[in-house]
Amino acid sequence: MSVQIGQQAPDFELRDQTGQPVRLSDYRGKKAVVIVFYPMSFTGVCEAEMCGIRDSVEAFRNDEVETLAISVDAPPTHQRWAHEQGFDFPLLSDFWPHGEIAQTYGVFDDRLGVARRGTFIIDRDGKVVYTDDNAVPDARDQQAWKAALRDIGAIE
Repeated sequence: MSVQIGQQAPDFELRDQTGQPVRLSDYRGKKAVVIVFYPMSFTGVCEAEMCGIRDSVEAFRNDEVETLAISVDAPPTHQRWAHEQGFDFPLLSDFWPHGEIAQTYGVFDDRLGVARRGTFIIDRDGKVVYTDDNAVPDARDQQAWKAALRDIGAIE
């Protein structure tokens, strides 16, 4: 299944870098959510993208928006990476069943066993308003994410 614009975003619950459960539906009616699937922690393009989120935190994590970054890495890997890089947004583990949420969203690369660089922006009502799906080596355009967030009134 591939998630499309206009659909209700499939709910999920995953553990963050501190081991706490994070459920997508907990944001419904409260905040827009940027879901950022990435292949693996401690890799060049992934680190640049996550640092981009960290460095633009006012756009990606505020009273109107939450960003959830998801990879197949285990929570202890996320915890170490978050600590080293100063990531204070949730890094969620799609570790087991391996890549289940990435598969649900249609961005799992079976050949590599990791998520592609899929991005989904979910409005406050839980509907998908933006998607992109980049290959593992291709960095994404975070300015496009900001434009989509502006379009739904989540940032100025």
